[in-house]
Amino acid sequence: MAHQTILHATCVAFGPRAVLITGASGTGKSSLGLALLAAGGALISDDRTALQRRGESLLASCPAAAIHGRIEARGMGILMAPAQDSAEVALVVDLNAPAETQRLPPPRNTRICDVTLPLFFRPEGAHFAHALALYLSHGPAT
Repeated sequence: MAHQTILHATCVAFGPRAVLITGASGTGKSSLGLALLAAGGALISDDRTALQRRGESLLASCPAAAIHGRIEARGMGILMAPAQDSAEVALVVDLNAPAETQRLPPPRNTRICDVTLPLFFRPEGAHFAHALALYLSHGPAT
């Protein structure tokens, strides 16, 4: 069996591709996850995400049946959400990083489980979840 790592992260997929949202408690991982779900995504996992390298890809899944399909909504409690079992991580959002201030930021990468992935910081504005949904569904412009 391949090695599995569990990160303090939320993960939402659009089809076979997912965004891994990292950050400390209270940085907005679940809030961004909720916005992505409202945009048509499916929850892989909230708060804890299991990661496993498969070839040159990183596969995300829910580490425990008790949290599968459940996401925290501050002020409301735990909600049921559309979910899927796994997806390939296509990009990472780091909510610990300072807010993105550049209109067209330079390409950034991060490595998780020895897999290099595009890295984004949260910009100001309500468009971010929708931009992530488009990135996952259609990819970046080349």
